[in-house]
Amino acid sequence: MTNKISYNIIIVIVNYRTGELAVNCLESLKAILSQSVKVIIVDNFSEDNSVDLIANWISSNKNAYLICSENNSGFSGGNNLAIESTKKMGFNADFIWLLNPDTVVRENALQHLLTFMQQNPLVGIAGSRLEYIDGKPQCSAFRFHSVLSELDNGLKLGIVSRLLQRWQVALPISDVPVSVDWVAGASMLIRKQVFDDIGLFDDKYFLYFEETDFCLQAKKSGWPCWYVPASRVVHFVGSSTGVTDGSKKRRPRYWFESRQRYFLKNHGWLYLTLANLVWGMAFLVFRIRQKIQDKQDNEPEFLLRDFVNFNFFNK
Repeated sequence: MTNKISYNIIIVIVNYRTGELAVNCLESLKAILSQSVKVIIVDNFSEDNSVDLIANWISSNKNAYLICSENNSGFSGGNNLAIESTKKMGFNADFIWLLNPDTVVRENALQHLLTFMQQNPLVGIAGSRLEYIDGKPQCSAFRFHSVLSELDNGLKLGIVSRLLQRWQVALPISDVPVSVDWVAGASMLIRKQVFDDIGLFDDKYFLYFEETDFCLQAKKSGWPCWYVPASRVVHFVGSSTGVTDGSKKRRPRYWFESRQRYFLKNHGWLYLTLANLVWGMAFLVFRIRQKIQDKQDNEPEFLLRDFVNFNFFNK
């Protein structure tokens, strides 16, 4: 696919202490940058060598711009800063493409997303297939979180997971475009009109759940979200935070804050309380079963204690 891109695209990358990875991502974009395709990279107050590395790359590449934030405002704040800056820079955009700095874009990844959006003008958001460097796919398309998904996530019991398959957050990996609830923010193409209708990202999320919430608000406003696997993007998962599925690294407080905000904002206190009770009790049962069966512990350190302290004792 070599069709010339006929839309105005703003690519937004938010970097925090991943300067070398960000430069690799920019390198993978170099061939598509033009008067109609520009990239804005926000450095979220990294206080390392990120700004120097990125500025050096940008100095020899047209249509690339660096914004240095005065604080670390997270994923939402960093993306909002870039999107708001497009107006001041006088850039018009038909689409905003959000990319993580820990990604490398495969050939025609953007063109596949644009072609899909052109063919489906009522779709507001399209996400790429994220994959490992060897081409193995990652989970990139999801259902919205619910009490039943919290039960499945906490209990981790095969027979229950099979019964709750329709409510599991991670969707089966598809080889064809499918309608989904939300896609990973590591590669998310958003029609500009979606921002015009629902506004920017909720900057009360620091990190995690912000793209889930954004896709939910878009869906409520009549803008569905689709997964487009022909668009392929390599994703070096968790390079900025270390928080990934299967990681034993302790969950940061902002993860619990984001989860709480998502349920509270979209479902209310009663639903949040029920979700907390369901997950906490399910995970406790999982822990007991794990001890009895002497299974290897692959869960984040102090996860149950941190969950209980945050959600029930506000600590």
